[in-house]
Amino acid sequence: MRVHHLNCGCMCPVGGRLMDGVSRGLAGQLVCHCLLVETDGGLVLVDTGFGTRDVERPYERLSPFFIHFNRIQFEHRYTALEQVRSRGFSPRDVRHIVLTHLDFDHAGGLEDFPEARVHVLQAEMEAAEMRRGFINRRRYRPEQWDEVRNWRFYERGGERWFGFEAVRDLDGLPPEILMIPLPGHTTGHAGVAIRTPEGWLLNAGDAYFYRYEMDPEPRCTPGLAAYQRMMEVDRPSRLRNQERLRALANDRRSGVRTFCSHDAVELEALSRLSTGWRPI
Repeated sequence: MRVHHLNCGCMCPVGGRLMDGVSRGLAGQLVCHCLLVETDGGLVLVDTGFGTRDVERPYERLSPFFIHFNRIQFEHRYTALEQVRSRGFSPRDVRHIVLTHLDFDHAGGLEDFPEARVHVLQAEMEAAEMRRGFINRRRYRPEQWDEVRNWRFYERGGERWFGFEAVRDLDGLPPEILMIPLPGHTTGHAGVAIRTPEGWLLNAGDAYFYRYEMDPEPRCTPGLAAYQRMMEVDRPSRLRNQERLRALANDRRSGVRTFCSHDAVELEALSRLSTGWRPI
């Protein structure tokens, strides 16, 4: 399998270095790190970032609160649809989409791939349908996925994968692609693990936001630490899963490369290592 690392969204919240750790100006930069996986059975997307309709009609699809809070940059070049096309593929080649969760910045491109089968944890869909509370009413946007008809839902549990639960045998997908339940950021949040010839990749989604959170002595920028607290639904679970991910990331014997969804430095490094493509 070949894995492409895509940037399917750009957000520039106020805070600069206090947000992303590197920016020198007033604004920080957060990406939407998605994956495009070439398999014998067609293409698989892991998350979709923002979609074409989000770009064209943002206020019909997204919460004004998050549009302005995150200062989302609505450009077609950041959509998964354009990223797939730029690599010489057709949208119809995307047969499956595996979601870490249903937040607005992860599920916006679902309707750009109407023929794809969409995989998500059952607990996440239940939370998205209830939308209880100020944040949940704004993070989950049914407008982004109300036309999806080909869903596959999964319960937590299953065989162990490096000490984590693993949901295996995803319908129609090769056994090298697993869902790893990592609740805390949302109720049904999951990582997605992919076995490649070079070892395992673990897309940890929003289980953490900043690369140095995986260091033996973790640290996070003030802006991202506050954002994670604002978005969490279960702090003990989120912190416990971060601790477990940290142990895995620092176990060199595992051969697992862990990354999150919004760190631009991680995206750049993995893009260079894996495919030679630079993120747009």
